[in-house]
Amino acid sequence: MQTAIIEQKLLNDYQRDFPLEPRPYARIARDLGITEEQVLDHLKVLRDRGTTSRIGAVVRPNTIGASTLAAIRVPPQHLDDVAAFVSAQPEVNHNYQREHPINLWFVVAATDADAVSGVLARIETETGLDVLDLPLERSFHIDLGFDLEKSQS
Repeated sequence: MQTAIIEQKLLNDYQRDFPLEPRPYARIARDLGITEEQVLDHLKVLRDRGTTSRIGAVVRPNTIGASTLAAIRVPPQHLDDVAAFVSAQPEVNHNYQREHPINLWFVVAATDADAVSGVLARIETETGLDVLDLPLERSFHIDLGFDLEKSQS
C-alpha cells in the first residue's frame, strides 16, 4: 500500500473507534496489511510533519482530574513568545489565537483543581499578564472527527 494511502487511512479511519485492546497499533497494522512498526513509523512522520499533535482518548471534562478554559490579553508584539511559553506547559493541551482583545485562549488539564490553579498562577507570574479563568459551567459534546475523504471531493 502506498505511503499516502496509509497516512490517509491513519488520519481518517481511526478518529473514532480506535481499537481498545492491549496492542492497538498491531490491530491497525493488521487492518492495513502492514507491520506494527510501520504504523508507528508513519504516525511519527505525521507528528514530526505537524499533521497530528496527539493520539489519545477524549474524555468528558473534569471526570478524570480537572480542567479549565483560560484566556489572556497579550500585546500583539508579544503574542508568539507568550503562546510558546503557554504551549510549553505540560498541563496545556492546546492554545489558539482569537481576533479579540483577549487574544490567547488555552485549555489547562491537571490532576485536580489546585494543580490547575497552580498552572494559571505560574503563567501569570512568568508572563506578567492576568489570566482569565473560565471554568466549565455546562458541557456540550462536539464531535471533532472529520471525514477527510469526503472533504477532498
